[in-house]
Amino acid sequence: MDKVNIGLSPNTRQKVVAVLSGVLSDQYVLYTKTRNYHWNVTGEDFAQYHELFEKQYSAIDEDIDDVAERIRALGAKTPATLAEFVKFATLKEHPGKYPLAKTMIANLLADHETVIRSLRKGIKICYDVDDDGTEDFLTQLLEKHEKTAWMLRATLEN
Repeated sequence: MDKVNIGLSPNTRQKVVAVLSGVLSDQYVLYTKTRNYHWNVTGEDFAQYHELFEKQYSAIDEDIDDVAERIRALGAKTPATLAEFVKFATLKEHPGKYPLAKTMIANLLADHETVIRSLRKGIKICYDVDDDGTEDFLTQLLEKHEKTAWMLRATLEN
């Protein structure tokens, strides 16, 4: 890790970077899955879902950059390969699977809820090591995922 004098020990920064690397990796898997669904959705509500998925993957793309820049601000290099993302992610891909639109929505909802639970754990770690900046950053990211999960949940309701 680069020499950084921001009031956090190298050990603390390593713990936080580990959290952020997991977050970044989950974001990347979620981005890829959402983009996959954008490309492959079909059915009578195609246009609605195609647009919904595009808005969601565009928002995730911005968050990916913010997470990577947070890692760099802490003096570390970011995971930046597909192999690293798969290694650090808790979310799983499903190659060759092209579910119906409602199943796509349910899958994305489950993934956002997984990310929310992971973010809560990461926030706790940041709190425990007194990294207020990353704690706040992750809280804001959590709120975005909660809103997206709510919208996906509402889409599934009859």
